[in-house]
Amino acid sequence: MRPINEAHVAEPGLAVVEVAAHDDQTALAVQEPLATVCAIASDERTTREPCEPGVRLRCFLELHQTPGKVSS
Repeated sequence: MRPINEAHVAEPGLAVVEVAAHDDQTALAVQEPLATVCAIASDERTTREPCEPGVRLRCFLELHQTPGKVSS
């Protein structure tokens, strides 16, 4: 995965969540409850790291915004 950009965590209320899961379905399911409590820039696909088990997924959260409205 790419390094986390400083802008993604530059102020209180911003967070990056990295998910490691057995399969795509499980990793993508983790986004659903996050999206009900905060604004989230979700991903539509997972990544696989060479020589590591499972899949990875990264979500960007804005805790101070309402769900479904992520600022640019």
